[in-house]
Amino acid sequence: MKDLEKRGRRLLLFGGKGGVGKTTCAAATALHFAEIGKRTLIISSDPAPSLSDIFERRISAEESPVEPVRDLHAMEISSDIVLQRWKERYGPEIYEVVSSFLPVEYDVIDYIGGAPGIEEEYMLGFILDLAKGQRYDLIVWDTAPAGHTLHLLKMPERFLTHLDAAAKMYTRLYTSLQNLRRSLKVREGKRSVVDIISGWRTLAEEVMEFITDPSSTEFIITTIPEGLGVSLTERMLSTLKGSGITPSYLIINNVITTIDSEFLKARRKMQQEYIDQMMKMFGQEMCVSLLPLFPHEIKGIDRLEQVAKILFEG
Repeated sequence: MKDLEKRGRRLLLFGGKGGVGKTTCAAATALHFAEIGKRTLIISSDPAPSLSDIFERRISAEESPVEPVRDLHAMEISSDIVLQRWKERYGPEIYEVVSSFLPVEYDVIDYIGGAPGIEEEYMLGFILDLAKGQRYDLIVWDTAPAGHTLHLLKMPERFLTHLDAAAKMYTRLYTSLQNLRRSLKVREGKRSVVDIISGWRTLAEEVMEFITDPSSTEFIITTIPEGLGVSLTERMLSTLKGSGITPSYLIINNVITTIDSEFLKARRKMQQEYIDQMMKMFGQEMCVSLLPLFPHEIKGIDRLEQVAKILFEG
């Protein structure tokens, strides 16, 4: 992965099924870039985040420094936090529009915020804002396990389809809504639903453009040398390509390198068959890195530096 330093990406996404070491690889990569002078933020959106355990420091929903690494910050963001920030950003204007033709309470925002795609779309928009901002040179995103991540990355396209339908429906209802507003003598808002839909459309299009742009975003797949790892990697690669994303890096984790028993000898033989299979299937289109199975937990800066050294120096 040494050449990743020269590519100038703004966003690195780490994906893979749960339990393959995705967070460890993401944390080691973030640490590496911070130590070579890149202002780096690592974000975990995993429903069961483990950055606090790996860095052995309290990581919260706010950007916080990872001492003593000068240029490294981290945050663990949950769906609740994402939805709360969405309400803070869009709640007032949505309420203004809805209340302009219906006498509703402000908690209608909670109902609208539960609509399919809102949370996922704002999560992507939130990370896009960070990646395009000036505070960090690099955002490393430790995504949720594979299925959720693939659903998330497909969301901008689905969200745009949903917005098209919503805009058409609103256009058909507009006259009736205006008549209803006048009959109820409710004031007219400064913005219309069409204005809000237009803003969300722009956000969704920006997200799609950014995450599919190979000059700004890199998706890194993490897996293990087992049958499930091979099949999941194949499915993930196919789905990502269908969304316009072509990963260039594959990390095969937990590779047995020290054989001191018949058990490990058998496990290593099994692993080698799957490693050979993945090299044949993916080696022509992705740079493949092998990460050994360590005899200890990867926790703390020193051990993360060991992982980073293997990933970036071989």
